[in-house]
Amino acid sequence: MTSRERILAAVEHRQPDKAPVDLGATPSSGISAIAYGHLKRHLGFAQGGTRVYDVVQQLAEPEGFLLDRFGVDAIDIGRAFNKEESAWRPAALLDGQSAFYPAWFRPERQADGSFVARTKNRLEIARMPAGGAFFDQTCFPYLDGYPADFRHLSDEMDKVLWAALVHSPWDHAADPGFWDSLRTKALELRRASRRALMIVIGCNLFEWGCFLRRMDNFLMDLAAEPRQVEALLDALMERHLAGLEKTCRAVGDVADIIRFGDDLGANGGPFMSPGTYRRIFKPRHRMLCDYVHKHTGMKTFLHSCGSIRALMPDLIEAGYDIINPVQTSCKGMEPEGLKADFGRDICFWGGGCDTKTVLPKATPAEVKDHVKRRLEIFMPGGGFVFSAVHNILPEVPPENIAAMFEAVQEFGGGG
Repeated sequence: MTSRERILAAVEHRQPDKAPVDLGATPSSGISAIAYGHLKRHLGFAQGGTRVYDVVQQLAEPEGFLLDRFGVDAIDIGRAFNKEESAWRPAALLDGQSAFYPAWFRPERQADGSFVARTKNRLEIARMPAGGAFFDQTCFPYLDGYPADFRHLSDEMDKVLWAALVHSPWDHAADPGFWDSLRTKALELRRASRRALMIVIGCNLFEWGCFLRRMDNFLMDLAAEPRQVEALLDALMERHLAGLEKTCRAVGDVADIIRFGDDLGANGGPFMSPGTYRRIFKPRHRMLCDYVHKHTGMKTFLHSCGSIRALMPDLIEAGYDIINPVQTSCKGMEPEGLKADFGRDICFWGGGCDTKTVLPKATPAEVKDHVKRRLEIFMPGGGFVFSAVHNILPEVPPENIAAMFEAVQEFGGGG
């Protein structure tokens, strides 16, 4: 199988020739720039340079030789942008490693060692504390309450770090001819690569409520201000569907998978009851999935952290083909139960290695044993793409990262 065939077989619940692998096709299956630099040195790769394509999470864009080394089967269309050296500028990571930031990203170092990111109007929107490894949101446009109407919603969304400090290709969304460029570059990438192509779009709903109101307020709003919540979501959906239509028109016949995001779970369960999800969010999630399935051949991918087992039947009914990151350390997210109960209906993209305790703290041999056990559980009958549980963080030893991918290669098609 080619990489693209392998990924699609798994998503369609057909047994692939071997475990499909992802590293960096999404900003929730990637690797910290610090960990990436250590990994390259460990493997003896001296060429290239570390490009921090996701500045909020400080994630590196994996280079082609590393994708080949680990047999990675999926890539993000965003890597087709910012290929010229002038798109990047030299920077130093937290531990002193040399790297490159997008040329437009120029955070300001403060006296206390923290870094602040501002809009063009000098509004502080994000801060990375001294010793930190990613940026935190500091501007919540609706913190003091909802506006009388949502005419200026787009302007307020632009004050949120996830929109203002966006990764490729969306850092070019305001460029003249962007949609034509997106299609052209995606077609070029498809011709040049046999890997499956991912387009990351977002279209978050619950999360945008949290980004605008702050999570504590928005969680209370779900119970106390449901009409305000639904009015906001309707305004968001108007914008999301407009962007989704353009995206599907541009790359719906080029990309294989479209990635949505909406973190719905905490460690012990969903942030809301299944009833609240069904009433407020499920119909809108279904609209997004239905649009994709009606107008394109792309598979729908939802990134949702946390314990979401109680919502899985509804997420499947809403039309998601793939769920990520499969946070197996959370309540009710044990691999055996997920595979038995939902493995015929949704593809698990993640859950391949626990990034909370195993990957950063175990020995390489223990990492390998852990990964092979996960593969034994998730692989039969397809419905699984190997990826660690969310991004690989700075403190993870490079030998453990290498051991994780070596275990997948050793496992092959079934051990």
